Amino acid sequence: MKSLRQTLRAFTLVPGIVFVSLFGMPAQAEKMDDNLFTLVKIDQLEYRKQDGNDLLVWEGQGRIGNDENKLTLKTEGEYVRNADEFENAEFQVLYQRMISDFFDAQIGVRHDIKPDPSRTFGVIGINGLAPQWFETDASFFVSHKGDTSLRLEAEYDILFTQRLVLEPSVEMNIAFSDDEKTGVGSGLSNVELGLRLRYEITREFAPYIGINWERKIGKTEDFASEEGADSNVFSLVAGLRIFF
Repeated sequence: MKSLRQTLRAFTLVPGIVFVSLFGMPAQAEKMDDNLFTLVKIDQLEYRKQDGNDLLVWEGQGRIGNDENKLTLKTEGEYVRNADEFENAEFQVLYQRMISDFFDAQIGVRHDIKPDPSRTFGVIGINGLAPQWFETDASFFVSHKGDTSLRLEAEYDILFTQRLVLEPSVEMNIAFSDDEKTGVGSGLSNVELGLRLRYEITREFAPYIGINWERKIGKTEDFASEEGADSNVFSLVAGLRIFF
């Protein structure tokens, strides 16, 4: 817990660190590998069974580049099966630059197709391996309306065997202003906790099962209540983790 708290405190320095890192020289002194490579990684492609509104959920990214510089496309979203509509759908296009052996800085654009009305954001962030081998991702967003927010994510792999892996994860979203039209209130807006147990048939293909809990907080919870939406959702999940 101490290491995780240290990691989250470090996230508050993200905007300044990333700005300096993007426009300075990379910390890596050794010669970089200039070979071009590609990666497509789908971290979550899952069905969430919950009370009333089952979801189909995806989260993934594609990269092209070398060790030092990459172009990254991220996407995530939720499709409400019973209502036959997308609840959230987000895309990011990012330039990613190595700043140390364990961290990359990112800058780019995010566009939310859902919820309505759509929003476009500038993005600046950092991702990589924090102490104790936590995989972390922190992103600071500024919308075209001038609203700002911060997203913090962390996950960790616990190996029971070389194939059986338990992955706890946490995501927090913090808004610095209200955007009532999209149902986001200022302050800590939501927390999501997950616990997924996967079996790696190969490194590239791993089915998993698990649980997921999401809670809207503060003004965001108030906005959800006004719309008749549930602000405290527990889900059973089953899905696939794929990369190639």
